[in-house]
Amino acid sequence: MDKFEIMDKIVQRNDGYIRTSEATKNDISRTHFLKYVETKHLIRVAHGIYMTEDTWQDDMYITQIRYSEAIFSHETAAYLLQLTDREPFELSLTLKAGKSSTSLIKSGVTVYKIKEKLFEVGLISLESPTGHKIRSYNDERTICDLIRNRSSIEIQEIQSALKTYLRKKDRNIPKLMKYSKLFSVDSIISQYMEVLL
Repeated sequence: MDKFEIMDKIVQRNDGYIRTSEATKNDISRTHFLKYVETKHLIRVAHGIYMTEDTWQDDMYITQIRYSEAIFSHETAAYLLQLTDREPFELSLTLKAGKSSTSLIKSGVTVYKIKEKLFEVGLISLESPTGHKIRSYNDERTICDLIRNRSSIEIQEIQSALKTYLRKKDRNIPKLMKYSKLFSVDSIISQYMEVLL
């Protein structure tokens, strides 16, 4: 298999995307990679990330590639989980406390940070609106996150997300209450539940 065929397979596996780092991991020189980019008319979408001309640009997926440890959260997770139908103005991500977020903030992403022991609570894999695998939090964690940050999130959005969650067939109230204790929002969630249930 020649170098172009190897890169074709990478592009195919990644639904139209390829990273410079993937090429170099496969012993392909930067010169060969740039020749491939030029020959195939790939579009540079971010530092070291290219896509084919016929690929739909997926900003969530591109952000996930660039910041593989980050997890989509808050309003973005609520949108992905269909707890709200309002597409967020900007992406919301959560990082472990202590991780640098300067470049994310500069690119217009809202960044939340949490201590390491709570970072992966409720972590799931789901699809972006264009079908790429990304990391997000589940419904219960997202409700807790929205309530924890209620000072910066519209109250109607929180109420709407909670109402939608309570109508879901697969809702898990015991899990929600367990998470609410972990994130110290149990009394607030209990108040909401009394009103909404």
